[in-house]
Amino acid sequence: MQRIYLDHNATTPVDPAVLEAMLPFLSADFGNASSIHAFGQRARAAVETAREQVAALIHAHPQEIVFTSGGTESDNQAIFGVAKALAPTRPGAHVITSSIEHEAVLNSCQALGESGIAVTYLPPTHDGEIDPKVHREAVRRETVLISVMYANNELGTIQNIEMLGQVAREHNIVFHTDAVQAVGKILVDVSSLPVDLLAISGHKLYAPKGVGALYIKRATPLRQLLYGGHHQRGFRPGTENVAGIVALGKAAELARLRLNEDSIRLAALRDRLEQGLRTRIPDCRVNGTGAERRLPNTSNITFAGIEGEALVIALDLRGLACSTGAACSSGAVEPSHVLTAIGLPAAEARATLRFSLGRPTTADEIDAALEMIPAAVSQLRALSPTYPRESSAHR
Repeated sequence: MQRIYLDHNATTPVDPAVLEAMLPFLSADFGNASSIHAFGQRARAAVETAREQVAALIHAHPQEIVFTSGGTESDNQAIFGVAKALAPTRPGAHVITSSIEHEAVLNSCQALGESGIAVTYLPPTHDGEIDPKVHREAVRRETVLISVMYANNELGTIQNIEMLGQVAREHNIVFHTDAVQAVGKILVDVSSLPVDLLAISGHKLYAPKGVGALYIKRATPLRQLLYGGHHQRGFRPGTENVAGIVALGKAAELARLRLNEDSIRLAALRDRLEQGLRTRIPDCRVNGTGAERRLPNTSNITFAGIEGEALVIALDLRGLACSTGAACSSGAVEPSHVLTAIGLPAAEARATLRFSLGRPTTADEIDAALEMIPAAVSQLRALSPTYPRESSAHR
């Protein structure tokens, strides 16, 4: 059976060149990067090279890159680090975020709220964009942090970070962005953006799981969360994951070199998939297409009359991997908070799938998907007691 993987926003395969770069640091080059002997200095040199590679991808200074265990830790370090640094000196401290953030940000902000810090959750438009006017109106004198994601993991909507960050800059507010889905897919240039903190995750750009980075603009008020040694200027103590860091550096280098080529190719394949599904399947709608910009690899589609989880399973049995717009919590499938936030009724949110393409995706795979998906949707609709059989005749 042909296996097709269209779930690259969940995780990516490790690029062969990335694997080759990291393997020596899992065997012969095993030194601790904090040791002063030759073994340790080889490891240190590799870590610093990786720091330069990651910095080059987002146009930062190497000294502004701190390695972490992934996007969640980077987001937590940014949010709690700023809160610890500024909230004690700002009575009635206030934080702004959006209602369509990843749980790493939403749950961190919820924890801040439980600790007494006021939190405002900005609503998105129907296409998943944050209205700069609404954003500006939410700012208070007590606001210490604004956290808005760069690109949404479900819709692919790219926020106007330049405009949102400029509001923060005008009011001397720290601005953080979760750029886990953006870095490596689109141009991200912190040298020209009003961004103070930016989170990166390795396994979203063809590095292994368990490694990430946080960009920290110089002079940003930030307290450490972990305590231990003096690694990474004290921001993130603990012995460095040298192999993972080397892998992230190599992945960043490849992403920088291939960014334009990958973006153009994947956008064309995404459009081919969406157009083909619209033509073949009645009552299907692509979400987020009205946004000013979308990630080139991401397509979020609602198929009326089906359960998304059932469709994911049906497609998996046919050899196609994708993801549903719902998350499993405590054994019950809840509609995606992103889809309900943009106004989709719960039933439509549950009938929505995300297809996310990646560097290995081919045109032949998209053509095969265009055969599999309509067949699976038709099969499930035929079994559905709620989908009107006559609807297709009117479309």
